[in-house]
Amino acid sequence: MSVIESLSPQALAEACARSMWDEDNATRYLGMKLLAVAPGEATLSMAVTEAMTNGHGTCHGGYIFALADSAFAFACNSYNQRTVAQHCSVTYIAPAFRGDRLTATAREVSRRGRGGIYDIAVTNQEGEQIAEFRGHSRTVKGALLPE
Repeated sequence: MSVIESLSPQALAEACARSMWDEDNATRYLGMKLLAVAPGEATLSMAVTEAMTNGHGTCHGGYIFALADSAFAFACNSYNQRTVAQHCSVTYIAPAFRGDRLTATAREVSRRGRGGIYDIAVTNQEGEQIAEFRGHSRTVKGALLPE
């Protein structure tokens, strides 16, 4: 049994997250924080800065999407199998504003064969839902951690 195979599911998810974090320039550059990870789950947060606001004075939807997409990525890559997005959709429910702290909480809905489905709720610091994101994943060749 390899060292990787001997890890608990939680320890494996945490090791995968550390490996991804080190290479995820976009997530780090946007100031996101990885708050929690578990098999098929992840929670990230991000503060909305002035540079993230649009012509309406609200957070540009692309930044909300990016936060949800990053939570999706950490959740679906928690099994040491390289996994990418195949399809994603987002529904914006309420605006976010400069100074808000947004949290994206991803949870696995289904994982079969090479595909998975994940739901990600984006909330503000008051717990109000800002957006709902659904991501469909697809595994590709390779592992995150060396054998």
